[in-house]
Amino acid sequence: MRAGGLLRGLDLPSGLVATSDDWGAAKPEVGFFEHVTEATPAEPGEILYVGDRLDNDIRPAVHAGLLTALIRRGPWGRIQQRDPDADAIATMRIDSQAELPEKIAKFNAEGR
Repeated sequence: MRAGGLLRGLDLPSGLVATSDDWGAAKPEVGFFEHVTEATPAEPGEILYVGDRLDNDIRPAVHAGLLTALIRRGPWGRIQQRDPDADAIATMRIDSQAELPEKIAKFNAEGR
């Protein structure tokens, strides 16, 4: 059984569990991000994509019209944290997913 099937079998409290294998498209392919937008009831500019890599996550998500949160974790998050593009293209930067509610509230309050 593939990862998507295993995860769905866990009956996690989520609205959607999907993998690139399920979709037949992997990051940074445009098709992956098209599946993300098709799987949600929101418009691309209302979706916040969280990733730790500028090349594989943030740049292609921005290209697809998504908002982005660059998370500083893991090896790529550490390697790319000083890249000048990080602040220029990511909607926000975070160190933990626990920061998201506060960051999103602040982003929305600023009237993006």
